[in-house]
Amino acid sequence: MQYRRARTTGGTYFFTVVTHNRRKFLCTPENVALLRSAFKKVMVRHPFVIDAMVVMPDHLHSLWTLPAGDNNYSIRWSLVKREFTRSCHEECKGELSASRIARKEQAVWQHRFWEHKIRDEEDFERHADYIHYNPVKHGMAKIPAAWEYSSFHRYVREGIYPVDWGSCVEMKFCDTIGKE
Repeated sequence: MQYRRARTTGGTYFFTVVTHNRRKFLCTPENVALLRSAFKKVMVRHPFVIDAMVVMPDHLHSLWTLPAGDNNYSIRWSLVKREFTRSCHEECKGELSASRIARKEQAVWQHRFWEHKIRDEEDFERHADYIHYNPVKHGMAKIPAAWEYSSFHRYVREGIYPVDWGSCVEMKFCDTIGKE
């Protein structure tokens, strides 16, 4: 079966990307730095805007807006994964099986990712909220502001959220948001 992805030039997309076998190694300061570096390198040649993002131990969610006339998010994810994997093999050898490194397998990420084309402003807001509430949903933080690896803090600085957003009630999301 041929897998088909929705593509709109200049579109905004929500993504879920998961580590291979859901290994929990993304949320160390070193690996977050490697991930940031990988994104920066890819964005030089293939620009896009990261509208929102959260890095969890075994997955990440992000909202991207592509430039006008461009719909190729797949190449961007391929390059981000490749760059992080290359760097991670240098820096994270203790996290990866010695036999995998010896065989030069790139089993850091699941092969595919999940994407959703953002339809309108309300859809964008629901997905941004999902991203920022994700650490609470997974029991990694009691409130979104307590999770370090999230664009939540940028949203607070920009006045989009108050600092206590998501801390007073348990948030519920539609089953179709955040396929992980």
